[in-house]
Amino acid sequence: MRRRLAPALLITLALPLSACVSSNANNGSSGSAGHVDGKGDVTLNVGDQKGNDEAVLSAAGELKNLPYKIKWSTFTSGPPILEAVSAKAVDIGGVGNTPPVVAAAAKSKIKVVAAKHGTADGEAIVVKNGSPLRKTADLKGKTVAVAQGSSAHFQLVASLKKAGLSIKDVKVNFLQPADALAAFKSGKVDAWAIWDPYTAQAQRQADARVLTTGKGVTNGLNFQVANPDSLADKKKTKVIKDYLERLRRAQNWVYKHPEAWAKVWGKETGLPYDVALESVKRTNGTRVYTAVDKAAIASEQQIADTFAQLKLTPRRFTFADYVDTRFNGGLPPSSTAPRTFKKGS
Repeated sequence: MRRRLAPALLITLALPLSACVSSNANNGSSGSAGHVDGKGDVTLNVGDQKGNDEAVLSAAGELKNLPYKIKWSTFTSGPPILEAVSAKAVDIGGVGNTPPVVAAAAKSKIKVVAAKHGTADGEAIVVKNGSPLRKTADLKGKTVAVAQGSSAHFQLVASLKKAGLSIKDVKVNFLQPADALAAFKSGKVDAWAIWDPYTAQAQRQADARVLTTGKGVTNGLNFQVANPDSLADKKKTKVIKDYLERLRRAQNWVYKHPEAWAKVWGKETGLPYDVALESVKRTNGTRVYTAVDKAAIASEQQIADTFAQLKLTPRRFTFADYVDTRFNGGLPPSSTAPRTFKKGS
């Protein structure tokens, strides 16, 4: 996926199972096996990204006295997590707003089971500080790096559309974040469509400035996505419910302790504290767990229809068919405003 591909190339999730669960994650599609937390006769296999769910649950104290086991596998981004979910290599994993659309379009075996809503300010297209590009329309004919099938991919499409352009008007270079950062630093690409904490990292370490953000063009949603067979297992379903409740409590902890979480997050990911804290206060800490309701489903359907229209995915489909709402009980609507941090806090 790292070579330049034609913008209209169909996005697929057809990598074999062996590519999803290999012992290292050097190609952007494999997961590295982590350790096991908890005790009990039920094991929940979780797909994660470095510094995400495992780290926040641990920091918030939510991995203490687990009555079941969690076996962690780490991936580089959302699409390979969903490859593993569909292949039953993991039971559940957290991703952005676009990977479930791409996976569903490829007829993957997935079900969206939980959502959280945050600001889209950290979803950005960045350019170098000295770049002559000043507005989104200036990207016409330029090379843009983006992770294929990621939330940034849709943000790029939507931002270009808002500026009167299409994805065909730019040269897309599909790169995972680490490779994209190197390409951006070296000037091999003109712009980079990315999300926090990479946005904050690019601003502070790669002489980047934000050309445009996802505000007003993306829905700011993130999801937990599970395998249907896992959801059909009564013991696993009970464990998944508890796991989601722990994630909600951990997210509340992040909002109340942004500095503490930034220190942990920075240590886990290698991000400097200032980069981590900026990302926490702009994006990561603003998220609120919500119901996967009709509004969230409609918003995802818009992404699905857009990708299908552009032939970035192989078919049209009904996103609601890939949603399980049994865990919605008592949660606020997906339109709930993200949290904000007071200046100086």
